[in-house]
Amino acid sequence: MHVLKLSCAAAALAGLVAVAAAADYPTKQIRMIVPSTPGGSSDTLARLVGEHMQKRMGQTVIVENRPGAGQTIGCAQVVKSGPDGHTMVLVTVTYTTSSAIYSRLPYDPVNDLVGAAMIGQGPLILVVHPSVSVKSVKELVRLAKSKPKILDFASAGNGTIPHLALELFALQAGIDIVHVPYKGISPAVTAVVAGEVPALIGSAPSTSAMIRGKRLRALGVTTAKRSPHMPELPTIAEAGVPGYDVATWWGVLVHARTPKAIVNQLNKEFRTILAIDDVSKRIKSDGAEPELDMTADQFTALIRQDIEKWRGIVKRRNIKRL
Repeated sequence: MHVLKLSCAAAALAGLVAVAAAADYPTKQIRMIVPSTPGGSSDTLARLVGEHMQKRMGQTVIVENRPGAGQTIGCAQVVKSGPDGHTMVLVTVTYTTSSAIYSRLPYDPVNDLVGAAMIGQGPLILVVHPSVSVKSVKELVRLAKSKPKILDFASAGNGTIPHLALELFALQAGIDIVHVPYKGISPAVTAVVAGEVPALIGSAPSTSAMIRGKRLRALGVTTAKRSPHMPELPTIAEAGVPGYDVATWWGVLVHARTPKAIVNQLNKEFRTILAIDDVSKRIKSDGAEPELDMTADQFTALIRQDIEKWRGIVKRRNIKRL
């Protein structure tokens, strides 16, 4: 009985300490790590969000670029830092694909980091060169089945979200395709526009201008629902591959041992910032939507589901791990 009382008292005391820590938070400058190079969408978004965060929370927000190894270098910095909510990382869905493709990581992607807030999410787009004689997803699948292991698809590189989205598409459509990896999405799109490779699944920012200029033909979006930015495009699921669903997203992660009250406070702050006009417009300019309703727990659950899904695809498609 005494042990039980002591345990309850200890738990209550720990809870009070955590609440007190959240009440004082933040007590020093905040580091927002961007695990990619300066100038990209993640970097631009981090600086915009960080500016509003600094105004709201009364502490300097330093954006620090730590690119490399599929975002793992930047994420490792957060794990090494103290779990007090003052160091965070703004990742993309690549965090989950890297967890699937890299055989050795300097941290446990499931247990060492948790979601604080999803920033936004949107679709990838399935496109083909205009010379390809298909105008729908069904026709592309039919063409691929008639020419197994002949139809080439470009990607941004092994283990990237365009690559694994493609592998999932091939698996669910029951087709054999040839994967042609490039060193980034820009050279992959350039190759398809030039007619060197007939097709790819790419991000909205990287393909939209070429679609509007009729240098690429869009066949469908990868998400389960149509995009409000491209409502005329069907989803791949409704256009011929039932159940297909891949979203690209940005989100903020913190150390897994960060007090829950601080994580929830961060979630509330980010969701408030995402509703600000210039932030919302920036996210929408990338063909995505700001995430105003997702809790930290829901985001963490989504991350873990994505990691499990991509690990399964890597195994089923016999993709070589790095």
